[in-house]
Amino acid sequence: MDDFELRRVTLSTGVEIDTVDIGPRDAPVLIFLHGFPESHRTWRHQLPHFARRFRCIAPDQRGYRGSSKPQQVDAYTPDKLIADIFALADALDVRDFTIVGHDWGGAIAWGIALGGQPGGLHPDWAGRVTRAVIANAPHPGLFQRLLATDPQQRASSQYIRVFRDPASDAIIEAHGIAGLLAHAFADRVPSGGLQPSDEIGRLLKDWEDRDACRAMINWYRASPIDVPAMTDAFAPLPAAPFPLLGIPTLVIWALDDTALPPCNLDGIEELVPNATIVTVPGCGHFVPWEAPDQVNAAMDAFLEGGGVHA
Repeated sequence: MDDFELRRVTLSTGVEIDTVDIGPRDAPVLIFLHGFPESHRTWRHQLPHFARRFRCIAPDQRGYRGSSKPQQVDAYTPDKLIADIFALADALDVRDFTIVGHDWGGAIAWGIALGGQPGGLHPDWAGRVTRAVIANAPHPGLFQRLLATDPQQRASSQYIRVFRDPASDAIIEAHGIAGLLAHAFADRVPSGGLQPSDEIGRLLKDWEDRDACRAMINWYRASPIDVPAMTDAFAPLPAAPFPLLGIPTLVIWALDDTALPPCNLDGIEELVPNATIVTVPGCGHFVPWEAPDQVNAAMDAFLEGGGVHA
């Protein structure tokens, strides 16, 4: 598949972001956020499909590819990553948009939606996010609870402790991200790799760039999420209120995700009362390009206002 043209955008948050920006300028806007360890090309099957009817914006987020790569950990706290996307919308003269995210991009999309929905958590952004599409990214109010109580999710998340371990720095310096992935996931890395053969060449340079490697890992190190060791006690967290996400939200979940099992869907309707859930059997974590037809069909139905069913 051909490369997309990238536009360099300077943000008010102090970073420069490379961004795909295609589709009619007067059409409704979709902003697509990739996860670890990918790029805007996570959405290579979605962007041409939706650009016929929507303005499609897909950045390489801070720390990735040619975008700015500050090296300090605190440059990657979620508030800064969320602020980047609203700053990107401002720089591109976009007021209202639908946020679409996968993996870490989905985690940031949850925050963008909660802050930017009508009456949202951030007064300067409230009312700007009209819908959300989340693919295999856990809801923040459920994920920490699962890490505290669910052995399967805690076991599946131990790689985060490896990423955060200072001892991993030597692996990154010697072998890049590919070496750290092999160390953290061992036999859980798919035998065919993390990308099809026609895509892997585009990522190898990024995975070997040590500044990019450290930046990618800093997303994990700056996150406030607590990942207990398997030897720590399993106990429910104290009850705490969590804001509801009221905007229409499509949650797409591939059921064979070894890092994020389907237990992440349990109870989501209580926190996202306007949620539509679509499951994709027989598919692993990288659902946007592993099952693009299913993702596109689910998004088509959702964006057109029709019903879709799990």
